[in-house]
Amino acid sequence: MRAEIITIGDELLIGQVVDTNSAWMAQRLNENGIELFQITSVHDDRAHIIAALEEAFGRADIVLTTGGLGPTKDDITKQVLCEYFGTHLVEDTRVRAHIHDLYKERPEVLNRLTATQWLVPECAEILENRVGSAPLMVFHKGDKILASMPGVPYEMKIAMDEQILPYIENYELKITNYESGHILHRTLQVTGIPESSLAIILEDYENSKPGYLHLAYLPKDGIIRLRLSSYGEAAEAEMNEWFGRLKTLVADYLIAETDEPLEVIAGRRLQERGATVATAESCTGGKLAAMFNKHAGSSAFYWGSVVSYDNSVKEHLLGVPEEMIKTHGVVSEEVVRVMAESVRKLIGTDYAIATSGIAGPSGGTAEKPVGTVWIAWATPEGTTAECFHLGKLREQITDRACMKALIGLIRLLRE
Repeated sequence: MRAEIITIGDELLIGQVVDTNSAWMAQRLNENGIELFQITSVHDDRAHIIAALEEAFGRADIVLTTGGLGPTKDDITKQVLCEYFGTHLVEDTRVRAHIHDLYKERPEVLNRLTATQWLVPECAEILENRVGSAPLMVFHKGDKILASMPGVPYEMKIAMDEQILPYIENYELKITNYESGHILHRTLQVTGIPESSLAIILEDYENSKPGYLHLAYLPKDGIIRLRLSSYGEAAEAEMNEWFGRLKTLVADYLIAETDEPLEVIAGRRLQERGATVATAESCTGGKLAAMFNKHAGSSAFYWGSVVSYDNSVKEHLLGVPEEMIKTHGVVSEEVVRVMAESVRKLIGTDYAIATSGIAGPSGGTAEKPVGTVWIAWATPEGTTAECFHLGKLREQITDRACMKALIGLIRLLRE
């Protein structure tokens, strides 16, 4: 089964809004054994949308669209879909009742523009949008389908998980020799080795593996994800065999055996130990705390942070001696050790991480250029610290610092 995604909206094409929907949808499609063939972004323009639909249906069995379903004049997706499928808008009493219930606490929202939301294409199957006013619409074109969803990310995600994916699963597409579950992905995460050096280590492996197994290298912020994929021929047992060989070859650099964020892996290991962690951040400015916090349930192991950006906070809240900063500088092993140990004691956790660095673009010296970052990890057994040089760009430096901090914590929790 092959799918395509069409995202609709001028805001995507001028860079005003970043299309995060497609990446999330691609992941969910692959998890459900559906091959994603192409992603297309189009303007809020009738001809552009129709051309994209025609091309997508020429290649795919399932077309998923997001965006353009609001009540304002620039939202034209519903009208264009009516034209494309040769139908017209009719009132749907169930959608009308849902919208009235949705806005019962905000009656001012119910106006003549809101009323257009319960007008739906007559030929479409209407699925419930539990959290929004725009109806979810499914159209049939021969043995192919199109599902239209809102562009608001949280609405789209709920729609995909609760309505669209179950609909696709239950709908028997008439595709010759189609069998579900033929896309398999397994991922390892490695660190501490350049991508080119890793490719040399895996050269014989890549040359000997079957052609229907594909190995992809996905580097980012000091982590390389190695994704082994099968598209239709390898049985799961064979996939596992080749994945096991891959794991053995990269064992010295292996940090994770799943394609999960490192903060999730660290959190799970903390929970397995019944342990907790806190952070003291200078150059990362709370970014590490935000990485932990964005995952539900993180309060079980992540207890808090001190964002000690100014030296006065390091001195007065974390107890870093003023003389230590004068002697060694704020970006130093001595300072981050005190920061980590102090925040561990202050918040009362088992582990703590501290970061201090020069994120630029100014502030660097010959001895400590931009990109220099010290990180410390305080544990029940003691404190360790390490210096890194993480590039020249501010966001790159802080992102990489967070990854290094998490890698260090994961390694400590593995010992």
